[in-house]
Formats: sequence, C-alpha cells, structure tokens
Amino acid sequence: MRSARSGAVQEARMGAVNWLAVGVAALLAAGLAWPWYGLWRSTRGPAGWRMALMILPAAMIGHNFARVGLQHLAEKPKLYAMMSGGWALAIVLPVLAMAYGRHPMPPREAWADATYILAAFLLMGAVFMVMGPVAG
Repeated sequence: MRSARSGAVQEARMGAVNWLAVGVAALLAAGLAWPWYGLWRSTRGPAGWRMALMILPAAMIGHNFARVGLQHLAEKPKLYAMMSGGWALAIVLPVLAMAYGRHPMPPREAWADATYILAAFLLMGAVFMVMGPVAG
C-alpha cells in the first residue's frame, strides 16, 4: 500500500487469524445443514464426516477477514456479509452449477444445496463479526 503523504510503500500487516472463530463458524455452518435440508424436505441430507470439510471455507474466510483487518471491518461492517456471501455467490455456487450440469439432479435438491451454501457462508461471516476476525 502507498502512503498518501510520502508515497512510500507500506507493508500491510495481517492480524492473527481467530482460530476459535474458525472452529465455531465451521461447527455452526455444519450444524445448519440438518435443519436446512429438513426444511427443504430433501431426500438426502449431508453425510456427517463430510461436514467436517466446512473447516476449509471457515479458515479461508477467517484468513480473508484477518487480512482485511479490524480497522476496515469496523469502518465497513457490511464487509462481513459481502465477503462471506461473495465467496458463495461468485465462486462456490457457479462451480456447483457447472458440476450439476454434468450430473443432473432434481431441481429441488440443487436449490437445497445452493441455498444451504449461501446461508452457511453468511452464517460464518456473522460468527466472525460477533467473535472478531483477529485473535487477541
């Protein structure tokens, strides 16, 4: 980043990732799956062991928030929803749509997956908003 006064390049410092928030976000997002798929009356819910993989997007979202930093997030709290929901809308859901194009499934099941992913990512963003994106 360039300093507005001197024009010198300053290193942007990333805060320490709040790993407790990462774990809570992953657990809550995974736990959301069972009632969510029940609401959709889905024929098949998620396999329990696969839900452990929610730790990966939770860690990535936590890393992003730590990289943005407390100051920017405090100035623009909407970034929590924009960044976590943005991951789902701009990256995960298009990839899911491409995969479902190769392996057709009933539209209701696809919508259950898509809406769950968006809700889970937004929930993870909310966890970081409440618990703080940076450890310490």
